Amino acid sequence: MGSFPRIIAHRGSPRKAPENTLASFRQAAADGARWVEFDVSLTVDRRTVIFHDDELERTSDGIGLLAEAEFEVIALLDAGSWFGPAFKGEMIPTFEETLELLAALDLGCNIELKTDAGREVELAAVALPIAAACWPEDRPTPLVSSFSRQAVAAAKEILPQWPRGFLIDRLPEDWAELGKTLGLATFNANQKHLTREQVMEVRGAGYGVLAYTVNEPARAEILFGWGVDAIFTDIPDKMVKIFGK
Repeated sequence: MGSFPRIIAHRGSPRKAPENTLASFRQAAADGARWVEFDVSLTVDRRTVIFHDDELERTSDGIGLLAEAEFEVIALLDAGSWFGPAFKGEMIPTFEETLELLAALDLGCNIELKTDAGREVELAAVALPIAAACWPEDRPTPLVSSFSRQAVAAAKEILPQWPRGFLIDRLPEDWAELGKTLGLATFNANQKHLTREQVMEVRGAGYGVLAYTVNEPARAEILFGWGVDAIFTDIPDKMVKIFGK
């Protein structure tokens, strides 16, 4: 099942800093988070960067699809001005520099492999050796997760000793079989569709349950009462103060 802190900062601290940036991860650490979650994507020339959306427009001054852009273009984009003038010049970070920063900040992490159709296995094949090379052996092992069964299966082959999580909107009927086949540590579930019975059943089978994205303390209290192991939140400062780390 693995051991996780109760509060995991979702893309850093996105209410205070632009999501999935080094500034956001620094803010999460300042907010008291022990772990952060972030998204790894692949450029057209197979460089790993931290970015959530398929399209560049929402969280940068770029245009078009990230998967069709070369790294040298991505490296010049401003990923902070959209959030506020104080973050002008904040860049889209590489996977390598993100892992190095998290280690320096003493932060653990959930690495989400994005699901660019047709490149799920390619992303895992590029990203996970980087993770293994960059992550200090004396730090808690990251959780590798994805909505893609192919990506999680690839993670099992590439880094079998690292824990894996499967991201779900709703619990699939074949969850028990899936858990065994993929060797899962956790199911990372949309909190909106979780039930107490599901949490009890999944945890009873030996898997952790992590719930996303929880920004209401009252809902977090209910989920923890059901036995949810951890929540992903956009407000790590408030959740840490209420529920601890």
